[in-house]
Amino acid sequence: MTEPSKVIHVRNVGHEISENDLHQLFQQFGVVTKVVMLRAKNQALLQMQDIPSAVNALQFYTNVQPSIRGRNVYVQFSSHQELTTMDQNSQGRGDEEPNRILLVTIHHMLYPITVEVLHQVFSPHGFVEKIVTFQKSAGFQALLQYQLRESAILARNSLQGRNIYDGCCQLDIQFSNLDELQVNYNNERSRDFTNPSLPSEQKGRSSQPGYGDAGSVYALQASGGRTVGFPQMGNAAAIAAAFGGGLPPGISGTNDRCTVIVSNLNPDRIDEDKLFNLFSIYGNIVRIKLLHNKPDHALVQMGDGFQAELAVHFLKGAMLFGKQLEVNFSKHPNITTGADTHEYLNSNLNRFNRNAAKNYRYCCSPTKMVHLSTLPQDVTEEEIVAHLEEHGPIVNTKLFEMNGKKQALVLFENEEQATEAIVCKHASTLGGSVIRISFSQLQTI
Repeated sequence: MTEPSKVIHVRNVGHEISENDLHQLFQQFGVVTKVVMLRAKNQALLQMQDIPSAVNALQFYTNVQPSIRGRNVYVQFSSHQELTTMDQNSQGRGDEEPNRILLVTIHHMLYPITVEVLHQVFSPHGFVEKIVTFQKSAGFQALLQYQLRESAILARNSLQGRNIYDGCCQLDIQFSNLDELQVNYNNERSRDFTNPSLPSEQKGRSSQPGYGDAGSVYALQASGGRTVGFPQMGNAAAIAAAFGGGLPPGISGTNDRCTVIVSNLNPDRIDEDKLFNLFSIYGNIVRIKLLHNKPDHALVQMGDGFQAELAVHFLKGAMLFGKQLEVNFSKHPNITTGADTHEYLNSNLNRFNRNAAKNYRYCCSPTKMVHLSTLPQDVTEEEIVAHLEEHGPIVNTKLFEMNGKKQALVLFENEEQATEAIVCKHASTLGGSVIRISFSQLQTI
């Protein structure tokens, strides 16, 4: 058995798993000082502040299977006793020969990356002649050819490890061993900037041998939705990328109806704010109207058709207050403003005004686990349990800190109890703070 070390070796680290995810898995045992992602091997090295912290972590995960984003990961002591800066910056790259062609892999991709985006990122470092994008098991990749080798070296040194967008789309750059890129078409997947007369191709494949089509998701037209310093990406693109580059089964991506009708509600326990708390998990809410002639019916107008489709897809059949909800698209394109409607368009409780892509990523059907954020810094697990236990027996809780802010996971016995907790306690006050609650995709604490 490998002797104890403050460096932990993590296996089965999929490309959907980020450094922050690993921090969250281990920070309850002590300070995490370094993380090295070995993307080519689906592994990572993580250094704790001291050996006792690492020992506590591995002892805990001997009895509890660690899981990140639904994927089981496997941990053991590393043969390294210390991670050096060279380990972090040069892992697996020592034998690379500088070349004017770069192989670029995009990790933690919440927004789609197009030829135009890559050109905008890389062209400040020299003249980019050609770009080819493709999808491989390692994730979304591109081959990018500069006119000069010096430009490629400069770009790699300047951009390696940086994010294209704030908090996502991390660049992993290696030198390719190819001598020349061949580009047959100028479209959203490939471009020869030295030959603008090349034809486009709607359903073609990459001209590079062995590289598959990048997939139609990367060609989605986008508008709205701000990103940091780069072209704007819309909801269609953000949702598709957030779900791993493709929409969930049953989501068409083409719906333009913004209003949904909810039926089989419990009229004695439901109101507009409770519906807001539930439906706002899937998009921004414009307005809500309870139908007085049908007390168990309500109309909910979402911010756009994608968000409405997510709500219908994930909430149809959900249990709430002893009733199984029926959620469908309404024949009404919108809800007319009136005395019997509640307006939420400008509510600061709408979840998709900021970090929209992050919120799309966490959309799911109701689960037994809820995630609490914007908690007071001095909150205790006992206070959290006392705040939520009226909605059902609490199986387990976990209080942790992320980026200096207190967060918590609470596991109920079933999905209906967790749904009721969100409906009743999202945006409630705990210890002077307005807390936010959503479903967590984690299965265990």
